[in-house]
Amino acid sequence: MTWSWDEIHALPESVFVGDIHCVTTWSRLGMTFNGVSVDRLLSVAGPRESATHVVAFTHTGYTTNLPITDVLHGKALVVWDVDGEPLPREHGGPARMIVPHLYFWKSAKWVAGIRVLDHDEPGFWETRGYNNYGDPWREQRYSGD
Repeated sequence: MTWSWDEIHALPESVFVGDIHCVTTWSRLGMTFNGVSVDRLLSVAGPRESATHVVAFTHTGYTTNLPITDVLHGKALVVWDVDGEPLPREHGGPARMIVPHLYFWKSAKWVAGIRVLDHDEPGFWETRGYNNYGDPWREQRYSGD
C-alpha cells in the first residue's frame, strides 16, 4: 500500500503526548507529536495473520525492526509535527515513525515505509550490537542487556 503526502495527511490524525528516551541516556519530557497511527496504516494495508514483525525503512537506507505488537494499539505513529511545528529535518522530517515506549533509535527518521514480515529481521543498529528490543525501563542498550 502506498500513500501520497496528501493522502496520508487526509487520514484521521493521531496524537502522542509523552516522553521520549535516547539510548545515549537523555530523555525529553512532555513532547507532543501529531501524525497517523501505524494501526491505521496497517488496517488499510491488511497484513496477513502470519505477520509477527515490521521493519521501518528510510530514504537513507536505515532500518529498524519491531515486533508487530509494539506498533499496534496506539504504540507507534508516523508523525510530521512536533510540539505544534513541522518536524525539523534534523529530527527526521518530513516524516518519522515514532515508537516512544522504546529507545528512540527504534523511531526511524525520514521514514519511507514499513515492511510487514512473518519473522524478525534485525535492523541497522541491531546488527551492530544494539539490543534487539530496546526497552529504556530495562536499560536494554546493547546485545545481552
